[in-house]
Amino acid sequence: MDVRDFDFELPSELIAQEPSLQRGASRMLFLNRATGAVSHGTVAALPEFVGPGDVIVINNTRVFPARLLGRRVPSGGAVECLLIGRVEDDRWEALMHPGQKLKAGARVVFEGTRTLHGEVVDRRFHGRRSIRLWSEDGCPVDEVVDAIGHIPLPPYIKRDDEPADRDRYQTMFARSRGSVAAPTAGLHFTPALVSRLMEKGVSMAEITLHVGYGTFQPVRVGEVEDHRVEPERYEIDPTAAGTITSALREKRRIIAVGTTTTRALESVARGHEGQIVPGTGWADVFIYPGFRFRVVSGLLTNFHLPRSSLLMLVSAFAGRQHVLDAYRDAIADRYRFYSYGDAMLIL
Repeated sequence: MDVRDFDFELPSELIAQEPSLQRGASRMLFLNRATGAVSHGTVAALPEFVGPGDVIVINNTRVFPARLLGRRVPSGGAVECLLIGRVEDDRWEALMHPGQKLKAGARVVFEGTRTLHGEVVDRRFHGRRSIRLWSEDGCPVDEVVDAIGHIPLPPYIKRDDEPADRDRYQTMFARSRGSVAAPTAGLHFTPALVSRLMEKGVSMAEITLHVGYGTFQPVRVGEVEDHRVEPERYEIDPTAAGTITSALREKRRIIAVGTTTTRALESVARGHEGQIVPGTGWADVFIYPGFRFRVVSGLLTNFHLPRSSLLMLVSAFAGRQHVLDAYRDAIADRYRFYSYGDAMLIL
């Protein structure tokens, strides 16, 4: 399957640079995946599309301020470090700039209200580094990172992060610290919306998948089948597993909030003969057209990048042509795209 089959033209002004003025006020395009029919509304209308017995599954990961700004020691040259994931207690995998100058043994310092020191341990693939971090005062590194780090906004948001992003680039469900990108479909939810959903007899289940930088990884191959996605850590507790398993057994709808939730559920099901079991592991399934969904029967998602693995996942769920036609409608109707953009409900 040719990667170019997932291309489309998007006017740059439709890439949302700021969140909507009010959480939960975004527009929502509804796509009937059986017929391809499209209708338009707002996220506030979500309760009209669900009913008693439906289970909405959300990702409760929390974004941490993984972008550190500092300087080289002793030269003083500017350094930027994006923490991607912890390798050991004091070692992290990171993207660092300027990459060519930061060889093994290079020392850096990040300062703010607290001070964090770092040493490059080694180079890794795709310009990544392994870096050892320690605090000046002996406090836990996570505590210092939370104090002086910046929210790692996606690369297509062309502005510096602002204090407000610490709240707006976080879902209302965010509890488990560990992501470098938000599960953005969850950004549309408010306590009032959740209350209305539960009044309709909908159940909510929470799982955790820590979103890695691989979510922005471009598809660099020509054939879809040759692409590989980076594994992401998930955790499903017994309560969520039980809620989802009961719904599957009774053939009730499982509506995933976001591609991250979808990947976690379908990865678990693939490894356990279609069952959702509690535990932790790595979501490593690459979902593209031809994939057989075992769990998810509905999807709430944002609009995704051309040629991206996330667009391929959505196309696998609703049909490539249906999705591209819906995207064309969204562009014509001036929907806002990507992380801070509008929503799309597929049932």
